[in-house]
Order: sequence, then structure tokens, then C-alpha cells
Amino acid sequence: MCQSAAKPNDYPQSEFGAVLDNYKRICYNVENAKAKYRSNDDKIDIMAVTKTVAPEKINFAIDQGITLLGENRVQEFLSKKDSYNKSAQVHMIGRLQTNKVKYIINEVSMIQSVDSLKLAKEINRLAVKNDRIMDVLLEINIGDEVSKSGVAADGLDELIYETAQLSNVRIKGLMAIPPVGCGEDMFERMHSIFLRVKENAVPNVSMEILSMGMSGDYELAIKHGSNLVRIGTALFGARNYMEG
Repeated sequence: MCQSAAKPNDYPQSEFGAVLDNYKRICYNVENAKAKYRSNDDKIDIMAVTKTVAPEKINFAIDQGITLLGENRVQEFLSKKDSYNKSAQVHMIGRLQTNKVKYIINEVSMIQSVDSLKLAKEINRLAVKNDRIMDVLLEINIGDEVSKSGVAADGLDELIYETAQLSNVRIKGLMAIPPVGCGEDMFERMHSIFLRVKENAVPNVSMEILSMGMSGDYELAIKHGSNLVRIGTALFGARNYMEG
């Protein structure tokens, strides 16, 4: 949800003014899409994707009202996490190797990129060891793209039922990255899958979150049921992905 907690005197406006303008524009677009396509009661969260973004700029976004951060890379996150304003929650949204779970098990509030039972079991093992429950989203490769992670749509049910048996993992919803430039049918297909799983009412599966939509398509994602949009470039500007 969009908030306004600006502290304009705390930051050099020449450097961060664009972030504030971008955030206001994103909030306007989200609220406009919600008014056109959704119920007034629907809550839509904006996640700031922090890949290669300096902690100072991230903290500025938090001061404007951002409450969720999305981390793509474990190593980069570990190098920056101590600088973050702790009022925002952090989700791991990037592809996660099983041998990296141990570094984030106590550092993030959710892992959005669970795409295999092997990964889910490792998360559960370490959650048990650390006496915590880890909330997760199951990632679907909705466009069957070779370059992207995610379970195939026809393999989702098996992953859900197997993961739901794990004692210290809670499935809170689904995540997807529809192909760039795809039609609305791909977004609607993802929404239909989400609703079907929700209707199945599997124990330990709550289906509260559909994480879908990024800088170029978040309004379309909201139209088709997303309640968590992950925005990087549209908020922070174009970034040099060779850094970090």
C-alpha cells in the first residue's frame, strides 16, 4: 500500500528526488488500476526490488512508505543488509540454490522463489534447526521459458502437496514472471491457477499472495489478480547490472 512518510531534509534532493517522483507515479498507477479493475477493499503491496541499488537510496524509498524489499542475490543482500532501515521486511525473490539457504534463513521474512521439493526440504530443515516457520511462495514458470526458474504449471499440484507436508514451511501463495510482451491471457492463466489452488483448500496452503507484475507490466498484473507487484527500474531508474 502507498504511504507518505517523506523526510525531505534528510536526503540530498538532487540525488533522490527522482525516486520520490517515481514512487508517487507508481502509487498513482497502482491506485488507478485498483479503481478500474479491483475492489476498494483489495490491498496491493508495492515491493522495491533492490538489485544493485545503494542502501542509501533504498532507505530513502523506505522513508517514503515502502515496506517490502525484494532481494535477488544472496551475496549482494548479505553485503548490504546491515545498512537497511529495519522497518521494511525483506523477501528473497531471486533464484535460490540450496547451499545458500543457510545464509538467509534468519534474515528474510519470506522466500518467493521456491520451485522444487529439494529446495523446500532444505528450507524446512534449516527452519527446524533455527526454530522458526518460513513463509514461502511457489514460483511457476508460467511461460515455460528455458531461461527462467519456476516449476512447470502441470507440476505445481505435486509440489504443493509435497511441500504442504513440511512442518516448518508455510505456503502463502504463488509467484510468477510472465514473458515480456506476452498477452493478457498469460496473466489470466496465472490468476486462474491461483484461484484454483485457493479453492482446493489444501492444509498448510493459504493462498494469500499472488506476486506478479514488474516495472513494465504491473498495472496489467493488478488487473489480473496480483496483490504484490515487484518494482525496480520504475522506482530506482535504470541500473548497471554488471555491478554488485
